[in-house]
Amino acid sequence: MSTIKECIIMVEKKEQLDAKDLITIGVFSAIVVVLIFVGGVFFAINPVLTFWTPVGCALLPGPVFLLLVAKVRKKGVITICGLVVGLVTFFTGMFWGIAVSYVVLSAVGDVIAKSGEYRSFARNAVAYILFSLSFCTSFIVFFMNRSYWLSSMMEYGVDEAYFETMVAAAREWILPTMIVGTVLSALLSALVGKRLLHKQFEKAGIVSWNGAPR
Repeated sequence: MSTIKECIIMVEKKEQLDAKDLITIGVFSAIVVVLIFVGGVFFAINPVLTFWTPVGCALLPGPVFLLLVAKVRKKGVITICGLVVGLVTFFTGMFWGIAVSYVVLSAVGDVIAKSGEYRSFARNAVAYILFSLSFCTSFIVFFMNRSYWLSSMMEYGVDEAYFETMVAAAREWILPTMIVGTVLSALLSALVGKRLLHKQFEKAGIVSWNGAPR
C-alpha cells in the first residue's frame, strides 16, 4: 500500500512545475515577447495600419510557443507564459485589457492543451490561436466603446494626432476581418512551427490533427 502511495506522490511531483521548468518558461516567454513586438511593431506605429497589429503579432511566435509546450508539457506552462506576456504589455503602456486577455485566454488554452496531455498538435495549436487573439481585445473595446478606449490610452501620453488618424481610418468591417486574420496568422505560424520542429515534436510524442505521430 505504501509503495502505491509513493508511486502516486512521485507521479504528482513529476507533473508539477519545478525550478528548471520555470526557468525554461521564463526564457521562452521572453523570446515570445520579442517576436510579438517584432511582428507587430510595423503596424502599431502606423495609425492607419494599427488595426492589423494582432495579425502581425501572431505570425512569428508560433514555433517558439509550441516548442515551449513540447519541452515542458506540464499544467500551467501556457498560463504562466500568458502571464509574463500580459505583464510586459501592461507595463509597456498598452491597453490593460490585453494583459487580462493574455492571462484568461492562456488559461483556457492551457486547459485545452492539457486535455491532450500537451501531445496533440491540434489542441496545442488551438491554445496558440487563443493566446494570439488576446491582442485583439484592445481593438474590440475600441469599436465597442471608442470614447472609453481613447480616454484610457490618452493617459499614456500618446500623440493626439495618432488617435485622430486612427479614428478616421476605422471601418466597421475591420474588426471581424482583424479577428479572422489573427486566427489565420496564428494557424499559419503553428503549421510552420510544426514543420520546423518536426524532430522535437516527434521526441515529445506530439501528434497531428488526425492523431498520427508527426
